[in-house]
Amino acid sequence: MNMDQLKRQAAARALEEVRDGMQLGLGTGSTAKHFVELLGERVAAGLKVVGVPTSEATRADAERCGVPLTTLDEIDHLDITVDGADEIDPELNLIKGGGGALLREKIVAAASDRMIVIADDTKWVPTLGKFPLPVEVIPFGLGATRRAIEKAFAECGVSGQMAVRKDKGGHVFVTDGGHWIVDAQLGRIVDPPGLAKALSAIPGVVEHGLFIGLASSAVLAGGEGIRVIERRKPKGDQE
Repeated sequence: MNMDQLKRQAAARALEEVRDGMQLGLGTGSTAKHFVELLGERVAAGLKVVGVPTSEATRADAERCGVPLTTLDEIDHLDITVDGADEIDPELNLIKGGGGALLREKIVAAASDRMIVIADDTKWVPTLGKFPLPVEVIPFGLGATRRAIEKAFAECGVSGQMAVRKDKGGHVFVTDGGHWIVDAQLGRIVDPPGLAKALSAIPGVVEHGLFIGLASSAVLAGGEGIRVIERRKPKGDQE
């Protein structure tokens, strides 16, 4: 079974949690795209749901698949958000943002009663950090922001190279919100909650890819089948 089939398996398992009348957060990325496509099939068969997309790409996918959409201005909460992740640790802390949608993804996840993370089992790691940590920043004053980020890294016991993300054409990648992303190669993040708090306090940092206490469960697909991991603690507040 190839990676794409594993991602679709995880998406199908998450879809089993969806009930008629639910308000859903629709994640961004290759695994979340499978969920939107499968959800569209259920909607065509009569399922009544509405979704809030976490990116313009997901909006386009949902419209193509016939999934009705709404916004967080029109509804006051979401029942479930289903989204992928770049890394998942045993506490269900995540690194997200490889696709550049981390700000909207975090807003939507925080507005949800539950967040189900779907992934192939290569995303399960003992410690976060091998995947570069995305930090979404305001372009203005970037030098000062980078120095403050480096200081926060040092205070949290991590270090590594930082680079402004580029698109396939070699131009600076611009998020849906008009911001830039700095990717940090940290290797190993010893205290994800502490680093999340430190980064959130920096003027110029719009958001970061550490999702702490947001995921309720993870659905991992691998050669041995589907594994569902529930978070040990109730969903907490995100710094």
